[in-house]
Amino acid sequence: MRVFGKTDIGVVRKVNQDYLFYSQNPVGDLPNLFIVADGMGGHKAGDYASRLSVETFINYVKQALPEVPLRIVDDGIRHVNRVVMEEAEANADYKGMGTTFVAAFIKDEKLFVANVGDSRLYLIDEQINQVTEDHSYVGVMLRAGEITKEEAKNHPEKNVITRAIGAGWEVKVDFFEVDLEEGDTILMCSDGLTNMIEDEDILDIVISSYIGDVANELIEQAKKNGGLDNITVIIIDPFNKEVSGC
Repeated sequence: MRVFGKTDIGVVRKVNQDYLFYSQNPVGDLPNLFIVADGMGGHKAGDYASRLSVETFINYVKQALPEVPLRIVDDGIRHVNRVVMEEAEANADYKGMGTTFVAAFIKDEKLFVANVGDSRLYLIDEQINQVTEDHSYVGVMLRAGEITKEEAKNHPEKNVITRAIGAGWEVKVDFFEVDLEEGDTILMCSDGLTNMIEDEDILDIVISSYIGDVANELIEQAKKNGGLDNITVIIIDPFNKEVSGC
């Protein structure tokens, strides 16, 4: 397995509210772990929400009793949500903070994904396929057939999300399971990437570049296209045995 990840502040923002983690080595009872979180809130709050969520989740996983891995992930995200809510209530600076949260691990040539919000995970071979569903106002309308994909790109409310860590005391998590095959590449990213680059252009960069260069190339292209938000990318080659780590 080879894994590369990078986060960038982008061109416009003054603070990077994205946070990432990746390890191809075991984390607690999970065989590996990859996370992208995109914080929201004021100057301090979004930055803190994403970092707090990822760090709290990692600590929870490390201390969790042996259990079915998906149960650990589900319980861990619910624990993270409570911690973020408690912090937001206890400190006025953090009131209203929240974050997207997409986490994944690979076991027995299967990819397991948990998602809250509109950060994404793609599976790429000769095509690009979005595994996660966007928990956003525009995403709901798109799935209902009320707007087209083209209309969704420029919709004035495309940044309004319908689910997030910290949005309420209860959090609903989507889970996905995907069989992996030789030649597959996994891409995880914040919307700072997908709002700036079309899926087809992401595919072109992934399949035409050395995997170690993909994260940098995607981020640089997003910045050339405007870089309006923070940009975070994790790229995973699940079958290559060379090791790279964070």
